[in-house]
Amino acid sequence: MKITDLRCALIGKHPIVRIVTDEGLYGLGEVEYTKTYLKPFVLHFRDALIGEDPTDVERCMLKIRQRGSFKPYGAAVSAIEHALWDIAGKAAGVPVYKLLGGKVRDRVRVYNGSLRKKRTGDRPEDYAADVKWMMELPENFFMVKQGISFHSNMKTSVEGFHYGVGFKSDFHGAMTQGPISERGLNHMIECVAAMKEVLGDKVSLALDCGPGWMLPDAIRFARAVEKYDLAWLEDMLTGDYVPWVNPQAYRELTTSTSTPIHTGEQIYLRHNFKELIETQAVRVIGPDPADIGGIAELKWVAEHAYMHQITMAPHGTANGLLGLGALINVCATLPANFIAFEYPSASDTWWGDLVTGLPDPIVTDSTVPVLEAPGLGVDIDRQAAKRYLAEEDAGFFD
Repeated sequence: MKITDLRCALIGKHPIVRIVTDEGLYGLGEVEYTKTYLKPFVLHFRDALIGEDPTDVERCMLKIRQRGSFKPYGAAVSAIEHALWDIAGKAAGVPVYKLLGGKVRDRVRVYNGSLRKKRTGDRPEDYAADVKWMMELPENFFMVKQGISFHSNMKTSVEGFHYGVGFKSDFHGAMTQGPISERGLNHMIECVAAMKEVLGDKVSLALDCGPGWMLPDAIRFARAVEKYDLAWLEDMLTGDYVPWVNPQAYRELTTSTSTPIHTGEQIYLRHNFKELIETQAVRVIGPDPADIGGIAELKWVAEHAYMHQITMAPHGTANGLLGLGALINVCATLPANFIAFEYPSASDTWWGDLVTGLPDPIVTDSTVPVLEAPGLGVDIDRQAAKRYLAEEDAGFFD
């Protein structure tokens, strides 16, 4: 079997990868919906892959893996990898998890980081109402994640929140950072208390915090919330769209508190997790299969973390319904350090009419069933999708 074409089209806001072969099999991959500009990065790899056997996934990846980078540019490589595995599974007539060593669980646990409604404000009572709404969702999530500090509107809505550098910008990834005021820290602690008052110990609470904190503030806050038994504090020092890891600073934060510290969604390749894991700089890592370089890359990192007693909670908020195939297949195979992956919801309601192969409902009691169809188990209804294709992408499904 040979690859005859590598295509990328925008369906709505999502760049979708389609690899075509001379035997009629094709594979699909999805790029995060905030990364519409990555279409040319995907197509950049076309000439490298034409003529290769897509079932030799690692051989194909050796040609392109070194050309990716930290979030967002590893997304192009990752989506291609997903599409290759999709073909490999279809060619073998098995779900991809079988090619990754087989499943160790029949249902995969997920937590809520994407099903949200617009908060009325940033007061403690607003945060309490928000998590109450999440708690009552029919998916019955065992854990919810809430954005605070620089990963929320607090940085501008709370007067005198910080003394650092901020931007009035709609550019996704612009980072506000700097020392947080005593008022700002107290406000966040009050919000945590209000949320935990609602959730109790029935639903766990994780906080998406940054990036942008200074280490002393991160230590102070992590210690202050120890009594609330939070699932984790995420991306305080580095994180979204920050192309470095800083394990030494993370290790000082981790060893200063009993509150679990988490990072990883922006990190590309296993090599950039090495020091973070081997120095036990964090308690939880959250690589994204659509940014780390693919699902095999994520599995390698999970196994290495397992040997170092670090838990695993893969990121997935913006990967969309098609991206669920990759998340479910790889997480079905992960070792005992797996907590849950972040459930991605559709960016537009009509995606539910386009993606086939998912159960209805998708999530029951905070878990999703392992998909048993060959490949990644999901597909796109091409007739339904054509109405969302630009004219330049009219031949995407041909």
